[in-house]
Amino acid sequence: MSKNTPKNPASAVEESPVHQSSDEKLQKVLARAGLGSRREMERAIDAGQVKVNGQLAKLGDRVSMSDTVQFGGKKIALKSPDDVRRRVLLYNKPEGEICSRSDPEGRRTVYDRLPTLSDDRWISVGRLDFNTSGLLLFTNDGNLANKLMHPTSVIDREYLVRIQGTVDDEMKERLVKGVLLEDGMARFTDIVDGAGEGRNSWFYCVVMEGRNREVRRLWESQGVKVSRLKRVRYGNIFIPSHVRVGQWLELNNKEIKDLCLTAGITPVRTAQPSTDEKAKADRHQRKLRAGKGRRPPRK
Repeated sequence: MSKNTPKNPASAVEESPVHQSSDEKLQKVLARAGLGSRREMERAIDAGQVKVNGQLAKLGDRVSMSDTVQFGGKKIALKSPDDVRRRVLLYNKPEGEICSRSDPEGRRTVYDRLPTLSDDRWISVGRLDFNTSGLLLFTNDGNLANKLMHPTSVIDREYLVRIQGTVDDEMKERLVKGVLLEDGMARFTDIVDGAGEGRNSWFYCVVMEGRNREVRRLWESQGVKVSRLKRVRYGNIFIPSHVRVGQWLELNNKEIKDLCLTAGITPVRTAQPSTDEKAKADRHQRKLRAGKGRRPPRK
């Protein structure tokens, strides 16, 4: 951040280098450096964990590539948009895994099965709770993660749910129209019957937000119980049939480009991986398609 003060204070926003178009919001730069999502970086800035040019940063600060940024006392190597090869993983999460990087109780986390990144880190696009399985996306691009999660992007998430209890047309109509939960109104944009009869039936349902336990709470507001819940789609991304529970798959350039367009951002950087990375990815994909990947976790 520049300490230069313009001659006319009233024109500070227009003239200060802090506000030049080449500068970016601090949380965006930190996210691109692979330190977490934008929201996580905003919380870190607010908690006093970030310094810019030796001074404690605050929300709203903007930085350029020439600034010195420290996170948790360590200098961060800043990356311009052209320095980052955008990567996205699709993970078929089993039940019994948490979406945190570590757990005091020693439970398995979703990060335990992911490939390691040498100079970067995977950012989870939203979360699934401990007893929910299915599609979970990870990326090294904090901007993409933020866009995919932000409510203004209006990206739908589809779930397959097994319900214990009687579900009639009136109940489905109420759930589509909207139900008042403790954190405000919520609704499914669509409900489609799946398999099953009697008091154990399957349904496909779609939500447009990622609120905590939203799908479960919507159904339970109608006096029925959710006994199984699996996310099967996030925007335009489905779980391929050859990706078994507990396995991951890296999206190719075209899939990442389509996902970026869904999120409303320009797919500017999806460069080819290095020869070693490509060879490892090819071997992993062949194993998945041949059914030779890791065994799915036991229920």
